[in-house]
Amino acid sequence: MTKKILIWVLCFSIFIVQIVSAEEKFLSLKKNKVNVRYGPGLDYPIKYIYRKINLPVKLIDKKENMRRVIFLDNNSGWIHDSQLKAANSVIILEEKILFKKPSNFSTPIARLEKGRLLIIKKCGSGWCKITTSDYSGWIKAKNVWGYIK
Repeated sequence: MTKKILIWVLCFSIFIVQIVSAEEKFLSLKKNKVNVRYGPGLDYPIKYIYRKINLPVKLIDKKENMRRVIFLDNNSGWIHDSQLKAANSVIILEEKILFKKPSNFSTPIARLEKGRLLIIKKCGSGWCKITTSDYSGWIKAKNVWGYIK
């Protein structure tokens, strides 16, 4: 009887660990030119070349020093981990208003178009402080693709 209970506890704990570790993880491109390959090694042919620093990508697999990622446009492939960094950006999935402070009653600064790449400075209470090439301010942290703390 104790063996059965022990086995059930072990199976349940493995199940819980898998659920907890299944959390989405986002990274960002470190360089202005990143090769995306067909397989997990430098000997595999190049599938795409992305030329956008800080572009957010979703991690879907790891193998040694290669990371399999998926992009917003559903392209996927393998990137060497030296070409990736901790997530620091998002892409907005709908038009958003950029506010001076984290409040709907704050002064609007700009209207941001869908698909715009934003650099995250900090997040909290459903708002993120961001910068773009032209503006700095706060947006609501929903309907974005990328990592939100």
